[in-house]
Amino acid sequence: MTNHEAMNLANQCAQAMFSRDAASQGMGMRLLSVAPGCARLGMSVRADMIQGHGTCHGGYLFALADSAFALACNSYNDATVALGCSIDYIAPAHLGDTLSADCREQSRSGRTGNYDVRIENQLGQLIALFHGKSYKVRGTVLAQENPNE
Repeated sequence: MTNHEAMNLANQCAQAMFSRDAASQGMGMRLLSVAPGCARLGMSVRADMIQGHGTCHGGYLFALADSAFALACNSYNDATVALGCSIDYIAPAHLGDTLSADCREQSRSGRTGNYDVRIENQLGQLIALFHGKSYKVRGTVLAQENPNE
């Protein structure tokens, strides 16, 4: 597969998955870019995302990173799920911040892969670090055409 074909496949997979992802869309996430094994999402911190200490609830940060992870590990058109994830919160995100989650594949072999996500605010300040381990299941992301139809 050429680099152009791999980029096209990654884009098709991300578009298909994101179009079906009501949760991510409901949180206002935006697909910024995708490449094989990589994805970048954006999200603005809204008032309904603020917790009792006046900063963005960690669950929203986790969801942003998890969504970038999902798009990155499914970019090869192999249906892939999370086997495990962890997050370290480095600094708070505040109301009105524009966050970006940049996911990069670290390794992929057999059925498993390892991915790191870096969440930054609009000033480039590190907000959180996330690590996800993926597991390839049966099936594909994109619908297969039926030759009998």
